[in-house]
Amino acid sequence: MTEGRPTSSPRKGASVWRYLKEAFLFRWNALIFGGAAVAAVISGHPDIALPLVGAAELVYLGGLTANDRFRSAIDAKVARETAPPEAPKATVDANQRLLAMLRGLPRPQEVRFLALRERCREMGEIARGVAGGASVRAPGDIDTAKLDRLLWAFLRLLYSQKGLDEFLAKTDRDQIAAHIEALRLKETKAREDGDERILKSLTDSIATAALRLDNYDQAARNAEFVGVELDRIEGKIQALTEMSVSHEDPDYISSQVDSVAESMASAELAIKEIGRITGLAEDVDAAPAIMAAPIAELESA
Repeated sequence: MTEGRPTSSPRKGASVWRYLKEAFLFRWNALIFGGAAVAAVISGHPDIALPLVGAAELVYLGGLTANDRFRSAIDAKVARETAPPEAPKATVDANQRLLAMLRGLPRPQEVRFLALRERCREMGEIARGVAGGASVRAPGDIDTAKLDRLLWAFLRLLYSQKGLDEFLAKTDRDQIAAHIEALRLKETKAREDGDERILKSLTDSIATAALRLDNYDQAARNAEFVGVELDRIEGKIQALTEMSVSHEDPDYISSQVDSVAESMASAELAIKEIGRITGLAEDVDAAPAIMAAPIAELESA
């Protein structure tokens, strides 16, 4: 009874013909072989010299193609040639940024965004179906790049809303106001006592606390604006995608999309101001391809 020995898996790589081709073209071989063949022809004894040149070439090809290092190098070359092209770095970075923002949202806001995106996708499919085929763009179908821009603005507002909510929850306005009042009482006493050094320090502290109070009030106004703007943009996106099903004039729909995009100037300014208040990164670059992003990745973000 013989013991079974593990067998190595068959080599997966280039074909025999590819090995032979690469060996023949390896370095100076083709030139040397050609030169030797010419020399054999003009030697006066080609019937003897040519077979010798051919035999030497066969020995060379057999030896080189049997070399593991040579075969591994050719396998790696073939693998590079047949490997699928990598996604552009800019696209990968944009998708990663999109997924990172989604993961940073509270669950209700994440669900709200994904539901809106799914609504856009469903309306797009219906619009293409009405046009006679899913592979043909419907006359009123919305430009995906413009839709991405609207969804990107909506997502950034959701992210800003999250930052504002956290800022307001961690900042006590009443405490700041009470602190200002206490400082003003101390300021009055210091003025009566004529202590300029303490008076100067208290005046600076009051100014700082007043800035904090103004900052809080501005954040509260921004939070109210963001809530209203989110509802407005969400309604506009829904209306535009639904319009693409029933409206035949693509220029009219395109003009409506452009109008909504232009009306978001206030939202863009608010996002920048919110970034200064909350310390959130100010990321207002070109919109990533939100509609083209894999749904499974978004839903599992």
